[in-house]
Amino acid sequence: MIKVQRLGPQIGAEIQGVDVKALDDAAFGEIYRAWLDANVVVVPGQELQIEDFLTYSRRFGFVSPHPSKMTRHPDYPEITVLGVNKFGADGALDMAIYRRGAEGWHTDGAYDRDPFKATQLYALAVPSKGGDTLFSSMYAAYEALPQRLKQRLDGRVGVFTYGGRRKATALLNQEDRDWTPVFHPIIRTHPETGRKALYFDPGKVLRIEGLDDQESDALIEELTGYMIQPDGSYRHTWRKGDIVIWDNRCSYHKAAGDYPPEEDRIHWRVSIKERAA
Repeated sequence: MIKVQRLGPQIGAEIQGVDVKALDDAAFGEIYRAWLDANVVVVPGQELQIEDFLTYSRRFGFVSPHPSKMTRHPDYPEITVLGVNKFGADGALDMAIYRRGAEGWHTDGAYDRDPFKATQLYALAVPSKGGDTLFSSMYAAYEALPQRLKQRLDGRVGVFTYGGRRKATALLNQEDRDWTPVFHPIIRTHPETGRKALYFDPGKVLRIEGLDDQESDALIEELTGYMIQPDGSYRHTWRKGDIVIWDNRCSYHKAAGDYPPEEDRIHWRVSIKERAA
């Protein structure tokens, strides 16, 4: 029998008593509803082959290859393999791979005209310590905004691109580093729950449309301070066999980036869209 256990006051739930390879539609529907409610869902203790992981992931939407071609699985380009090839031929640690996802709080795919609906990871190897992933609710961030900011942001759009103002494109091939900016509402209404969220990513936003550069930068700085609300956060400590899916439409995340670099922290990752590209 499926059991849903909350992990945080506003974000995070663990699904117990399931094998994702054997879910009927009714059981998957329970997981999907728990995910919409909790933003982040953990399913522990799974033993999956790649095809099992892809089949389960496709139940949430359309699996789309990540723009970083250098970290795609050689036989399954829809899958990114996180945590491999950390060391170069000279033995030096590649910090872009080791610290991937740890540079700051973000949401995946804001640089895309059709942003990622969800991201899902499956843990193949976990370190002896560290390596957690942190999550926080965009709903909680929106609710924490003072009324003056809610009014100021109403109807405003952000301009986003891969790498943002810092042009952080080290994980992209050279030919893929020229991105056309895209536009998304800063206050975004979730298409399935109807709840309002602060859709914002300081690492990918270029500016807030309709403001001069100084005003835009100041507002970006102010919004960054509201992103992470303690009651709206959850920290996941990985176990081998964990599947974790998060909703990019209503949650931020970041890697802790603190595990022993000589140890393995390896995941399969997929990016999921609401519709086919």
